[in-house]
Amino acid sequence: MSEIQFPVLGVKMVDIEKVVANDYNPNKVAPPEMQLLKHSIEEDGYTQPIVTYYDKKNDKYIVVDGFHRYRCAKEYFNLKQIPIVTIDKDLENRMASTIRHNRARGTHQIIDMSHIVLSLTQSGWTEKEISKHLGMELDEIIRLKQITGLKDMFANHKFSKSWEEFEVNMKKKGDEKT
Repeated sequence: MSEIQFPVLGVKMVDIEKVVANDYNPNKVAPPEMQLLKHSIEEDGYTQPIVTYYDKKNDKYIVVDGFHRYRCAKEYFNLKQIPIVTIDKDLENRMASTIRHNRARGTHQIIDMSHIVLSLTQSGWTEKEISKHLGMELDEIIRLKQITGLKDMFANHKFSKSWEEFEVNMKKKGDEKT
């Protein structure tokens, strides 16, 4: 086994104009997740540097991981500099690194997410706040609430009066016939 390296200890700020995307990353982010990444950076700042390879010949840093953080810096925040770390690997190993970074992120487990939604609800967060800060649609929040128990999760939920409206309409129709 090779010795573990720590490129994270070499974070530095570089001019964003010296950073370019790679031409092989298969990872795409849907618009809702891109907006969540933007919101995350607005709330927490840049908590992770962009992983790059330094191309000495062209004096450019090529993104290995963090393309969407880089995109946010350019498209939303107009940053002049961004935090980067560099790794020194040939193209094939950079490709492998990109894929490892993409796939190692994992997924959120439904039960665990439902407990987080329950906790936030019990702390007084509204569905609108949960939606905004966690990047979730209302129907997803409601499904997660159903998993952990209806009574507590829907205690402050505004329900429609559709049954009462149905009964009023039925009574009106009955009155019209007499």
